[in-house]
Amino acid sequence: MSRRRTRRLVVPAPRDPAAAGHHERGVVSVQIVVLMPALFLLMFVGMQAALIYHARTVAIAAAQEGARAAAAQTGTTSDGHAAASAFVASAGGPDVLRSVTVTSNRGAATATVRVTGTTLSVVPGWVPRITQSASAPVERLTR
Repeated sequence: MSRRRTRRLVVPAPRDPAAAGHHERGVVSVQIVVLMPALFLLMFVGMQAALIYHARTVAIAAAQEGARAAAAQTGTTSDGHAAASAFVASAGGPDVLRSVTVTSNRGAATATVRVTGTTLSVVPGWVPRITQSASAPVERLTR
């Protein structure tokens, strides 16, 4: 004769709602202490990346504007310098790029403008430096 094994389904007894979670006291505090610095770090990294990206975009646009002005048929290096400086000022000035230096050079074939500056930083003691340059062919009349 074969024996049949029967399995019993064990159902846990209902828990007292007042006693639920008494072993987990303070867990939320520990989670906040661990997670909040990580979340703040993530926020600050994202903000710093956005500030650097915006400053680089303004610097390259200013350099391109200056190169176009310097490369014009009657353009000079002073025109390129003035156009780049004016663009930076109109794009936000020191709120976007600080300590801006514009270098303009015009040769027989190309005009080059380099815009250098620093951007805002959310990290104390660190000052990201931004340098962008643009070149354009000098306009000239040919026969």
